[in-house]
Amino acid sequence: MTQPPGPAAYPPPPPAGPAPSGQPPYWTPVTTSASGWEVERLDAVSGTDFGLVQVRVVPITSGLAIGALIAGVGSILVSILVICFGFGGAGTWVAGAFTLLSVLAGGGGVVAAVIAKRQIRRTGGPDRVRFTGSGLATAGIACGGSGAGISLLALFLGFVVQAS
Repeated sequence: MTQPPGPAAYPPPPPAGPAPSGQPPYWTPVTTSASGWEVERLDAVSGTDFGLVQVRVVPITSGLAIGALIAGVGSILVSILVICFGFGGAGTWVAGAFTLLSVLAGGGGVVAAVIAKRQIRRTGGPDRVRFTGSGLATAGIACGGSGAGISLLALFLGFVVQAS
């Protein structure tokens, strides 16, 4: 069984010959596409039906910076569990396990943020993708270090409370 042809994916070819003077060109350039490329400049090649398009690369937020911030915030949230278990009498083993998790998440967040800041600093050349998100990476460093420090301090204080 055959299906009728659907709508054409491309516009029909332009009519032969040059466009009459005073009329707009046959086609209209697309300024923004779904892929994130934007037309920066369009130059017609004289004597032909062709043109040269120069596109501008849209900046992209660094995935490493986003991941670093998520890991840092997760480290702070896990350090709250360390405080609860360390002072709540559930045992220092449980608090120690959550401390290890918090330190690993915080350390991973700091490392990812440092790599993201290096990635952001080195991008932006001509015809290259430009990454943004330096503030996210800085927040990832701050949150990751804070979460790891809070959990280590809470574990130490939990040991002191258990010993007394």
